[in-house]
Amino acid sequence: MTAHRFHPTILREYDIRGIVGETLGEADALALGRAFGSMVGREGGQKVCVAYDGRLSSPGLEAALVDGLSSAGMSVERLGLGPTPMLYYGVFDRDADGGIMVTGSHNPPDYNGFKMMLGKEACFGEAIQALGRIAEAGDYLSAPGQASIVDIKDRYVDRILADFDGGPLNVAWDPGNGAAGEIVSRVVARLPGRHILLNAEIDGTFPAHHPDPTVEANLEQLKQAVATHDLDLGIGFDGDGDRIGAIDNRGRVVWGDQLLAILARQVLEEVPGAPIIADVKASQGLFDRIAELGGEPVMWKTGHSLIKSKMLDMKAPLAGEMSGHIFFKHRYYGFDDAIYAAIRLLLAVTRQGDDLAALRDDLPHVVNTPELRFDCPEVRKFVVVEEVVARLRASDADFTDVDGARVQTEDGWWLLRASNTQAVLVARCEARDEAGLSRLKESLVAELKASGIKPPDGL
Repeated sequence: MTAHRFHPTILREYDIRGIVGETLGEADALALGRAFGSMVGREGGQKVCVAYDGRLSSPGLEAALVDGLSSAGMSVERLGLGPTPMLYYGVFDRDADGGIMVTGSHNPPDYNGFKMMLGKEACFGEAIQALGRIAEAGDYLSAPGQASIVDIKDRYVDRILADFDGGPLNVAWDPGNGAAGEIVSRVVARLPGRHILLNAEIDGTFPAHHPDPTVEANLEQLKQAVATHDLDLGIGFDGDGDRIGAIDNRGRVVWGDQLLAILARQVLEEVPGAPIIADVKASQGLFDRIAELGGEPVMWKTGHSLIKSKMLDMKAPLAGEMSGHIFFKHRYYGFDDAIYAAIRLLLAVTRQGDDLAALRDDLPHVVNTPELRFDCPEVRKFVVVEEVVARLRASDADFTDVDGARVQTEDGWWLLRASNTQAVLVARCEARDEAGLSRLKESLVAELKASGIKPPDGL
């Protein structure tokens, strides 16, 4: 079969993603299907599940992907249009040997890509590079395969709701015209309480707002709905339904690390002493709260695939990221499902007094910067972090280098890390008060300048 070279920018650490018509097209989907099917087949597998999101380019990419998988001898189960966690669930429910989701996640409408599972685990890092090498060598298996349509939506909705036995709440929901719209609508129809649905129609042009709930501007409609209808809280989703955002009844964002702190209580009541994992960008208040609740706080690298692998290693029942990926192994499968996380959030709120705002206020008070992302050449970004780590080590600073450099001082902490997916550096500072925050910013700025990097706005 014909060898194929992927555009060098699209084989990323956690997934494959590019601009349709420029760096990504149906020929790439066909080659990926052949390479992935060959990888699964050589491991003795045969069944692969496939699903796709609501982007305009997704049906064509999905069809080409299925052709590629079938040509490598795979039995392909086409789960249809839905959120990424539906694909993940399908791999478990159908006992498949792998799965591929056609999705551009929260990127702009002209992007698309693929998230993958090998067996029941995430496919990332070296495995993605190996797919590129298989395609470039044309080293495909060739065998007759087949494809069938399998509808798991009812089973998926039933499974999401299986763990909910909480009381009624009044909630606004905003899938942002993303792929979670239909499933969220079905779930909400079966919940007690009063519910308002926004932007539930799946539309790959995202006419209402960009589907990224970690950007506060994208939550304005949700805030307005909560205020107008006098609701208890609002929940938003990203374009493919694996990241959650939330606001309380006072219109304040409840960020990913705060959600994890709220969710941790019930989990640790049922699994005392368990490890709970959060990424290096998370608030110290979260790690302190996990310890207060009797759990083992674990700080780990940013990246949903890396977190999932760490969960398996540590047998952790719960993990999360600032970006809104929440992973439940407790009662669930360990993958990032924002719809399931939303149901567990409602359950946690009803079990802890029906007031998300009060639960937010009960967390330690801190002041912090948002996540600051600023350009740095690809060839420089990791080198800059290495230079900073070397200076910190020489000065005997209190820091962890689990993912970049997170420096602890009497005032709080600051973080500098290189993005795995873009030519940017990422920074964040957190302190108990504004004076301490200023001192942390000064320390971080000094390190950036020492490596010849212009500090970003916000520092």
